Amino acid sequence: MTKVKHSSGSPLVDQGGPPPVVTTAERAEAGKAARKLVPRSTFASFAPASDRPDPVDLLLEQAVTREQDLIPIRHGRMVASPFAFFRGAALPMAADLASMPNSGLRVQLCGDAHLLNFGIFGTPERRLVFDINDFDETSPGPFEWDVLRLAASLVLAGRERGDKPAYINSMVLSTVAAYRESMASFAQMSNLDVWYSLFDVDRLFTELGASVDADAGGFNERSMRKVRKRDSVMAAERTTEMVDGELRFVANPPLQVPGSEITESLYSFSLGHVHTNAELYRRSLSPERRYLFDNYRVVDSARRVVGVGSVGTRCYIVLLVGRDNKDPLILQVKEAQPSVLERFAGKGAFSHHGERVVVGQKLTQSASDLFLGWTTMTLPEAGNRYFYLRQFRDWKASIDYTQLNGEGFLFYTRLCAWALAKAHARSGDQIAISAYLGTGTAFDKAVLEFALTYADQTLVDHQTLVDAIASGKAEALHDV
Repeated sequence: MTKVKHSSGSPLVDQGGPPPVVTTAERAEAGKAARKLVPRSTFASFAPASDRPDPVDLLLEQAVTREQDLIPIRHGRMVASPFAFFRGAALPMAADLASMPNSGLRVQLCGDAHLLNFGIFGTPERRLVFDINDFDETSPGPFEWDVLRLAASLVLAGRERGDKPAYINSMVLSTVAAYRESMASFAQMSNLDVWYSLFDVDRLFTELGASVDADAGGFNERSMRKVRKRDSVMAAERTTEMVDGELRFVANPPLQVPGSEITESLYSFSLGHVHTNAELYRRSLSPERRYLFDNYRVVDSARRVVGVGSVGTRCYIVLLVGRDNKDPLILQVKEAQPSVLERFAGKGAFSHHGERVVVGQKLTQSASDLFLGWTTMTLPEAGNRYFYLRQFRDWKASIDYTQLNGEGFLFYTRLCAWALAKAHARSGDQIAISAYLGTGTAFDKAVLEFALTYADQTLVDHQTLVDAIASGKAEALHDV
């Protein structure tokens, strides 16, 4: 692995004092020096290593620390398509990326920057913004790892949409160019201007609205009004019922199982921990948010199955009420296991993986959830586990890329590239990275070649999982 000394250090690792005083010219030279050591064309030449681990073996390795009854659901969701497999295969891809030379220009990586880990959500100031929205794998590492994962996901999504190869090629090139151009723009900004940068959804639906297929209902102000209703009140209406004057989660197994129906110990733990033993979580909140949290009381909990790659990690939802039953708050309590990046890019500064997720998210997102925090739980069947908490529903929405026409899909992918560049500019040396990327298309073309090759490799890996399920090596539960 090639490492290049540069001015920004390793995000979330070097915390012993102020950064060294260097000029912008010196930072740019660091980027150019990295480019000489690891040319941009390097990223075009991906080939599976001779000792490449079997991707199914890696997935089964991950499964050991997860809830065993949910693993077949994970495999069933991953086997649905090559893109679905890719979404759950962050670990195999991290192993592949680690087999390649890297730029040495480190940022706080998203760690799983595929197309569907970007979306819309509400800020504490009640603005709708577009940004990265998944940080389970966040950890310091070479900036290009996120870019390469995003680009490969674009090829797979484009193929799933039925887009022609020529369109896919131009779309990926344009998206990577958007990352490069955005980084060049951030390199010219003041530190505060970089930090304040965000993409307001009012601007998004204005620019994207005409690019949505008519039968999708339009991406417009009306649809945004619906998004603004997707809060804890709506979530409670859909997931709870009234029992003896108290709200309770309804059972919808295996996707949602009230704690009282799993084990008494889990039920007691969920209520007791969040209600009376939540001091670690409370301390992770700022004082004013801690005060707000203390105005709620916990009334119920449930296990909840979410996502594709996350399936099997412990995930609960906790129901709280404020002034009365018409004032619900639902928090998601999601397990944070070690990032798939850590074995390859080195461990970050945090031994508590819930804290790792929260701090990485706050570092790279323009704005984060009001109740974002972390805690530790001692589970009856699994010992100490790390978790992070956030609101289960708070104006969250995703753009259905399958309903976008070609122009709309390109706008969306370029927006993802902007959000990724912004995250990297906040957490790394945007001047050095921009100098490394340069003003030409060498990086763009290299990433395209990688993305096409890796998408083909994903087809092979997806078939490997299909075969493993057929042979009984892996279990799958479909359509759940």
